[in-house]
Amino acid sequence: MRRTVATVTALILLAVCAAYANSLHNDFEFDDFHTITDNPAVRSLDNVPRFFTDTTTFSVLPANRTYRPVVSVSLALDYAMGHGYVPFWFHLSTLLWFLVLVWLLSVFYRLLMDETEPAPENVWLGLFGAAWFGLHPAMAETVNYVIQRGDLYCTLGCVAGLLIYARYAPLRKTGLYLLPFVLAILSKPPAAVFPVLLGMYVYFFEDADVAPLARLKRGAMAAAPSVVLTALLLWLQSAMTPKSFVPTTLSAAAYRLIQPFVWLRYAGELFLPLHLNVDSDLKAATSVNVQVLAGLLFTVALVAAIWFTARRRRLYPIAFGLLWFLVTLLPTSIYPLAEVENDHRMFFCYPGLILAVVWSAWLLWQRLFSVEQREKLRPAVMAVAVMVLCAYGYGVRQRNIVWHTAESLWLDDVEKSPTNGRGLMNYALTQMAVGRYPRALDYFSRALEYAPNYPTLEINLGIVNGAMADQGDATRTAEAERHFLRAIALAPDADEAHAFYGRWLLQHGRTQEAIAQLRTAIALDPPRPMQHELLIQAESKSGDLSAARQAATETLAVAPDDAVALQALQTPATATVPAAQDADFWVNESLRLYQSAQYEASIAAARKAVAINPGYAAAWNNIAAGEASLHHWDEAIAAAQKAVALQPDFQLAKNNLAWAQSQKKLGVQ
Repeated sequence: MRRTVATVTALILLAVCAAYANSLHNDFEFDDFHTITDNPAVRSLDNVPRFFTDTTTFSVLPANRTYRPVVSVSLALDYAMGHGYVPFWFHLSTLLWFLVLVWLLSVFYRLLMDETEPAPENVWLGLFGAAWFGLHPAMAETVNYVIQRGDLYCTLGCVAGLLIYARYAPLRKTGLYLLPFVLAILSKPPAAVFPVLLGMYVYFFEDADVAPLARLKRGAMAAAPSVVLTALLLWLQSAMTPKSFVPTTLSAAAYRLIQPFVWLRYAGELFLPLHLNVDSDLKAATSVNVQVLAGLLFTVALVAAIWFTARRRRLYPIAFGLLWFLVTLLPTSIYPLAEVENDHRMFFCYPGLILAVVWSAWLLWQRLFSVEQREKLRPAVMAVAVMVLCAYGYGVRQRNIVWHTAESLWLDDVEKSPTNGRGLMNYALTQMAVGRYPRALDYFSRALEYAPNYPTLEINLGIVNGAMADQGDATRTAEAERHFLRAIALAPDADEAHAFYGRWLLQHGRTQEAIAQLRTAIALDPPRPMQHELLIQAESKSGDLSAARQAATETLAVAPDDAVALQALQTPATATVPAAQDADFWVNESLRLYQSAQYEASIAAARKAVAINPGYAAAWNNIAAGEASLHHWDEAIAAAQKAVALQPDFQLAKNNLAWAQSQKKLGVQ
């Protein structure tokens, strides 16, 4: 029996691996940029202590800085393992911990069922529940979306803490069960519900024959140490979160009013995950409408189901599971966030909902069929269960395909959420990146209908109009500047508007104006490398190489491995070659063009640098980056190999080489 269970467990974990095998080379997306790829803090393990004391290390965006040091540590470890931003290592790390969680859930489910009604079938019910969780497509967002691994760590820590408490009673006095919980809450604040989950476990599954009031007291006493610890950790969370953090711009009342409807949608997605979406266009409720009423009816039904099942011992797993679903959703329902719903919020609540559904189905199965009938029907039921799990696993692979690139992700989003301004904008960005400027402008314009006062959208409208002007449509020059200036007017204290306007000014020869804008951007957000790099280029273009070297020194203080800064410091303080004819100039020009998604022009500029200095590794690396962005894998590999041959310690070139080779191997077109 034990060997059979181990074999089936291994097969389930292998099935999860197979389902996610096509996700291991998926791109970084969305919030991954400001927390990972643009964040210099995760590029060195020396910053590990700082993650626990300095919240600015979590994100380069002041409005998004929150306290999740365990997540930041894991990102730094992945960066070190891959020697750069190699997606494989980040995804592999997430997948391994996900497998651990699936295994722990199978054990946890069986334990709860055995505490309720011991039976040999419980092990198979537990394994089915864990497999359903592991192969459910709704989990794909958390597994694919690197920065949202916080939900994985949060859930894993709470499940592990409960399991240690439940299975190893002699260790309770040591407080060992609290260690996974501490790691969980240092990954994401919703783990603060752990004391409630612990109290619920004691109430329902320990001394279940004792009077309810006595069990309630025992649950409260058992949860007391974790309550104290939670209070301390939430105080630390509050103290460490900077005042610049802006969780939402939505009305708190409107946000909370729609949440019961969101719960209804989450419950429905468990059975039919047809509306999974990276960025939903569901709006907060400004008044009582059909959605609000449906949500309230669902909440009443949910509470009634909890009340009914909590009164009968045989139904305790259902009550516990439904309460888990409700309790784990409360933090993101009460505390207003930027979006009213997210796929990754289902991750923490689904272990409870799955438990409730699986145990309900088991009790119904026993009620409807006799022992003899169940024996006859068992092979058919097992076959159906395997088919259902295979269907969910297929759904996971389809979601992985959606998450493969930014273009596939945001195309899926705009098809499912056509009134989402941010989704339309992000899809437009993918079109702008490959030079489809008219199509990009069309989607940016659609986004403007639904998000008329969105500073980031105004920045992107400035960029695309500027690119079209550079291609010959001179009428768009004034339009580009108008959008940049409106972005600054909408968000004068945000660095992005000043940085991108400064870049545009630099591209159009207004160097001194560009320097002023870039210095403003740096003052508003010092850790972000982009404006530092642009300032180096601007000072160099102005002819003040001393100022450029000073800017490079300041850049290295926030990003010690910054290639542009290192290159600037290698340039003599007094140059005799005119900037316009210098290889350094063309490398900087190539980088500028690359940052504005003009990849062919970037490659051409880098080749001019190579013509002047064939041994210029940075120029070859820029060629590799540009060719890779155009999916010209052979050309990218050849250029990156040349850069590495010229400069063996050139880590950025190594990263580009590894990326191009992996994409060619996958057959990405």
